[in-house]
Amino acid sequence: MKKILFLCFLSFSLSVLGQDYKATFEKATQDYANGNYEAAISKYEQILEGKQESVALYYNMANAHYKLDHIAPSIYYYEKALKLDPNHEDAQNNLAFANNMTIDAIEKAAPTGFQKIKENTIGSFSADGWAQIAVISILIFVVFFIGYYFSVKSITKRILFTASILGVILFIFSFAFSFIQQNNALNENFAIVFSEEASIKAEPNPKASEAFLLHEGTKVKLLDSFNGFYKLEISDGRQGWLKQESLKPL
Repeated sequence: MKKILFLCFLSFSLSVLGQDYKATFEKATQDYANGNYEAAISKYEQILEGKQESVALYYNMANAHYKLDHIAPSIYYYEKALKLDPNHEDAQNNLAFANNMTIDAIEKAAPTGFQKIKENTIGSFSADGWAQIAVISILIFVVFFIGYYFSVKSITKRILFTASILGVILFIFSFAFSFIQQNNALNENFAIVFSEEASIKAEPNPKASEAFLLHEGTKVKLLDSFNGFYKLEISDGRQGWLKQESLKPL
């Protein structure tokens, strides 16, 4: 009986908690509409402190920071929104505008030959997209194999058998590409530089020589961490070490 009462109380508490966050979100959105961007950000942060997240929350928070010319936070929260919904067109467009405010103009290292073909092919769909293709390819195999099994004419059997084999091949590749995309998403960690100017060191040591400079809003790939430093890589392939407090992991 006590367990049932506890579960009922917990359910009620979560319901009330959800309503509280919804009310706070609506107040923050109203503040944003009235041009009170600082107040809106403060309320959105209250929701985040409660371990709540959503595309709308990150997107609205990014917009509020963008209105105040907060380069790094706006880029950070647009990126957070896109992690939850990679196809959010408004977030994609606004992120492009926010990136135009950054100082660092880094040319992406262009892949060559087979690597370029591989990246373009695998990157043409998300992990979920390739998984859906894998499911469809299995259905194609089943349909054509059944047709092959019950066919009488040899020419028809050859065509259907070939089509079913192609379905299997498509399944193998799409499943593999889905796995690669999912693995990349889990193992690749990115961060946004929050320091106005960040000195990237050649080694994880404050006294090490400077490798290059970065500025707020630049997106970097995290490779390792040691002694209070992150080892990072930028899009042109250069690597270095930066104090952890100078950036914010996504």
